[in-house]
Amino acid sequence: MRTARLSLIERYWSDVALLGLLTLMYAPLLVHWYDGWLRKSISIEHEYFSHGLIGLPFAAYIAWTHRRRWQRLDSPQDVLHRMTARPKQRQEFAGATLSGAVFLLMAGVLYLSGLPDPVNISFPVLLTGLCLWLKGIPGLKLQSFPLLLVFLATPNEIPYLITPYTLPLQAFIAGSAGFVLAQLGMDVTVQNIYLLVGGKLVEVAPYCAGLKMLFTSLYVALMLLYWTDNLRVRPIVISFLTATIAISILANIVRNTLLAYFHGTSQAAAFHWLHDGWGGDGYSAIMLGLLVVVIRHLEAFFAPAVTQDLP
Repeated sequence: MRTARLSLIERYWSDVALLGLLTLMYAPLLVHWYDGWLRKSISIEHEYFSHGLIGLPFAAYIAWTHRRRWQRLDSPQDVLHRMTARPKQRQEFAGATLSGAVFLLMAGVLYLSGLPDPVNISFPVLLTGLCLWLKGIPGLKLQSFPLLLVFLATPNEIPYLITPYTLPLQAFIAGSAGFVLAQLGMDVTVQNIYLLVGGKLVEVAPYCAGLKMLFTSLYVALMLLYWTDNLRVRPIVISFLTATIAISILANIVRNTLLAYFHGTSQAAAFHWLHDGWGGDGYSAIMLGLLVVVIRHLEAFFAPAVTQDLP
């Protein structure tokens, strides 16, 4: 029994050492992300990536399901030392090894910078470099979707950079909310991104334009397309992503309309419940649950066409 255990350790010692090193480097970072997303103690821009709460475990699950296929892949080093390897194959794996080394070096530089965003970005860069270094292009292709999920869940400053360009969306939401409230008989005046409801001013701020909900919706839509095995069915992908964007914008208009109504009618408790309380989280969860219903209906609608396209 002891001999078998020793042979197992000897066989996988490099994998264990690599996993231990990654844990020491990035466990504190992941704990920081999760603590910030759960407690909402992280920066506003980084809250835009709270979909990583479910996305990162899902990415790890997908990578785990690929483990047997991963083990069967040749490493670039094995191919380069194989006498029967073709020159073209040697060239491809040599390029993959070099690319992997560049990504690993880049990840090291980003991590050692000590700056929040570069350290964050170093995580998906390091994982990409490891895939190239250990298994070459085939390994990168195998783990491409988990890597995409990790990259899209990595906090960065993109939301801050695009905030100045959300003014048309803010104005559209403010106008739509004002129109709905006017139909309900309320005294509403709309001026660009501002609503005057019952004599009280309400602003559709840049961070209320629904970008966070849109990012989360599209991320969950990608997960659902993969989970339902529809990621390569173009009609379903296009229809589902379009429906996701429409649902996200419509849901945000309804949410801002309710917030304007609560504020204009001096319902402070209801306003805070929906704006920064658990009511907002519940509202988002219901909207994301609606995506499951939508993709099931799209599957049923496109099923005959997809079946006919099969050889």
